[in-house]
Amino acid sequence: MDPNPKSELLPSLYKASLEQSNARAEVTPLPKLQLIADESSPFDAKKFFNSDELSVIAEIKRASPSKGDLATIEDPLELGLQYQQAGASAISVLTEKSGFKGSLEDLKFVSQGVEIPTLRKDFISNEYQIVEAKAFGASMVLLIMMGLSDAEYSALFNFATEQGLQVLVETHSEQEIKRALEQPVAFLGINTRNLNTFETNINLFGELASLLPADVTRVAESAVRNKQDAALYREYGADAVLVGEALVTGNAKTLIEDFRSVGQVT
Repeated sequence: MDPNPKSELLPSLYKASLEQSNARAEVTPLPKLQLIADESSPFDAKKFFNSDELSVIAEIKRASPSKGDLATIEDPLELGLQYQQAGASAISVLTEKSGFKGSLEDLKFVSQGVEIPTLRKDFISNEYQIVEAKAFGASMVLLIMMGLSDAEYSALFNFATEQGLQVLVETHSEQEIKRALEQPVAFLGINTRNLNTFETNINLFGELASLLPADVTRVAESAVRNKQDAALYREYGADAVLVGEALVTGNAKTLIEDFRSVGQVT
């Protein structure tokens, strides 16, 4: 029996996201969108991460394919401001709608109203989606190694950098980390959720963290439910955690403050 059965979810999410972006490109062609994006001034995201504490990328997340509905979030900006006031270093905004019920409008509202970087979290596979991210106010984009070939990753990473955006590169294995580091990565995430089975293994970060260079912001993704989980990631060498479900279903202010207190230099 295959211990790591393949799921069709990831390819289907990439397909849906690409189809949606192609439809938007019919309405707003790339040259026109680029003019809008050129008016945007992304933050230098690296400056918002504090090495003296565990930084938090706080996520606006309504739903997930594995858990279903998580939170209504009628006003994403209000939640984003709560995240900012609690000390988050950046805000991740899910813009994929079929599995996560996100939107580019969420990204726009949050980016225009907060004074910290926003990350467009989606299944990005073309340049149009990157220009969209900038046009709607993002300072960062997510690239997932599992969903991209080496050539696709290289082209998208370089294009995002040319647009003035930082890239959070998501990995799940030693091989993906090695592939990711072919580019001058500033933010490298290790997602401890298996995208085939949806199971999480928080110890995966500890097994892989030693492969990450010292000058990379090491981001632990998934399975951050409480201060104890954050403390374990910090012990394993995480510089930041990306947290969604726990924040939208719990007390975001208290949790962010708890996460930031882990490993603080006093």
